[in-house]
Amino acid sequence: SRNYCVTTQFAFQENEIKLLTAEIEHLKNFGCLGVSPSLEGLRDENAKLKYRLNFLKKSLQEERSKSMKSMININNLLQEIFGAAIQAAYPDLENPPLVVTPSQQAKFGDYQCNSAMGISQILLKTREQKVIPREIAEKIAKNIPANECIEKVEIAGPGFINVHLRKDFVSKQLSSLLINGVQLPAIGKRKKVVVDFSSPNIAKEMHVGHLRSTIIGESMCRLFEFAGYDVLRLNHLGDWGTQFGMLIAHLQDKFPDYLTVSPPIGDLQAFYKESKQRFDTEEEFKKRAYQCVVLLQSRNPDFIKAWNLICDVSRREFQKIYNCLDVTIIERGESFYHEMMKDIVKEFEDKGFVQVDDGRKVVFVPGFPVPLTIVKSDGGYTYDTSDLAALKHRLCEEKGDILIYVVDSGQSMHFQTIFAAGQMIGWYDPKVTRVAHAAFGVVLGEDKKKFKTRSGDTVRLIDLLEEGLKRAMDKLKDKERDKVVLTPEELKAAQTSVAFGCIKYADLSHNRLNDYVFSFDKMLDDRGNTAAYLLYAFTRIRAIARLANIDEQMLRKAAREEVLVLDHEKEWKLGKCILRFPEILQKILEDLLLHTLCDYLYELATTFTEFYDSCYCVEKDRQTGQIVKVNMWRLLLCEATATVMAKGFDILGIKPVQRM
Repeated sequence: SRNYCVTTQFAFQENEIKLLTAEIEHLKNFGCLGVSPSLEGLRDENAKLKYRLNFLKKSLQEERSKSMKSMININNLLQEIFGAAIQAAYPDLENPPLVVTPSQQAKFGDYQCNSAMGISQILLKTREQKVIPREIAEKIAKNIPANECIEKVEIAGPGFINVHLRKDFVSKQLSSLLINGVQLPAIGKRKKVVVDFSSPNIAKEMHVGHLRSTIIGESMCRLFEFAGYDVLRLNHLGDWGTQFGMLIAHLQDKFPDYLTVSPPIGDLQAFYKESKQRFDTEEEFKKRAYQCVVLLQSRNPDFIKAWNLICDVSRREFQKIYNCLDVTIIERGESFYHEMMKDIVKEFEDKGFVQVDDGRKVVFVPGFPVPLTIVKSDGGYTYDTSDLAALKHRLCEEKGDILIYVVDSGQSMHFQTIFAAGQMIGWYDPKVTRVAHAAFGVVLGEDKKKFKTRSGDTVRLIDLLEEGLKRAMDKLKDKERDKVVLTPEELKAAQTSVAFGCIKYADLSHNRLNDYVFSFDKMLDDRGNTAAYLLYAFTRIRAIARLANIDEQMLRKAAREEVLVLDHEKEWKLGKCILRFPEILQKILEDLLLHTLCDYLYELATTFTEFYDSCYCVEKDRQTGQIVKVNMWRLLLCEATATVMAKGFDILGIKPVQRM
């Protein structure tokens, strides 16, 4: 079955190797015939082809080696097998439906192929042939190619094909996981992914509204990196625009020696409010603020320094948040694209897309009612202009194959218009390049309204994180973990793990498209689908081998020598659940919905609990408590579960601890 996958995956490279080998032979003959006008040129070409051939062979060898070590996506494998069976059964049928899903109940096998019903409808519509789905299912089943993963298939109901996996196949895959670690199947060409997330505004504190973009974006980056993509993490800061005029003017008044003495701006939020109040009430200050904007945009050195001073204060505050949440991101704010905007406007003008409306330069995109404003009536640029510049730079300079914008749902129409404008002007083809808006809903308070403080202010993100730390410590002390269970260092590590893990998981475990209610009480509950429950379950699983005096070296040795027996129904259920990890991640790479991973981890943890309650891993004497037997294959199932959970946590940005 693995060769079946590899053949499909590397067919292109093998074909290129054959073509290059033939080309080299052709060049040899060409030289022998004496027809070449330049023998030296022929040798150079021959050398280049040989170099390319050797490179391809080495690359193919490395990819095959990686593939042999990686986990198999069983769903994909079954799709290939049933795809071949359908092709053999109905060779003239174009694009037949291929539907393979995990079975919801054990009595229906392990997976189901539900293609027969769809094929029946196609035959009726296109050929006016009335064939009952059960007959089609039987024909497909007869044409299943030889493979190592299917034990048997059964036709059920109107035409469902129930698939039963071979136990030795599942056992081998689990052993491979334990020996080689969690590795996803090779993705082929290494594509570049650009993720735009977090994106706070300079001179304003990060608030709860930035929480979702930051957490979701970081997790998406971790997933794509784990899958083998080249990921560029971008922070599209709001660091340019008219608001900096009033900030610089206020800076000049409050700290006139700012060019030589660094201004002690402690509270930038208060500083912003002061400047905004003056801008709204003092006409002279307002005029000077506009002059400051002009001087800033003309790159006057003194004003650039003032701008940098203000940005640096914000950066330091942002970094505190990113350090808490373990977020890595590269700053590339609106200012980065400022010099490109003139060329963007010219490109749209040259291609005849620009119209003048009441002094503004606008671009109408077919299918969208509101035009993009790329130049204001006063000659200034807009968010539309900077977002178009950013889109082009990411496509044409960064050469992004996949672009993901993690921005709230309120911006959906804006980004759809921007992306459509990029297609209209020819920057990318959506069939080749994926450009997606990963939209998300808002964070609500327990009153189901936008999450705010009691005074009605937006909740500061740093306050939220500090409150999480306090509540996590209270929870640990309620459980008396501070008295005898944990050392002070372990208690601190558990506090951080629970606090930030619970905040992240509460967000990621909800469908990002929906709003969600923020509740510390719910997220810190150690029952149900919460990080608190999963983190505790993980530490318990890790402790099983430790309490049996089985160390990592002994587990590694056993993984190579022991056969994982899956005779008990709960062993079998857990083994299959562990191996679904690659197909879960593949689904998320396609739809960008991370709650699927949270649901899977919760299912894995509860499936493990069923297994542990029914299957003794370590057997003890009931009177003395002494260990009398260690069932090593079951300890290996514990280790495989923990290994997958740890990788799942890592993708979600959650740090488990060994003791809780």
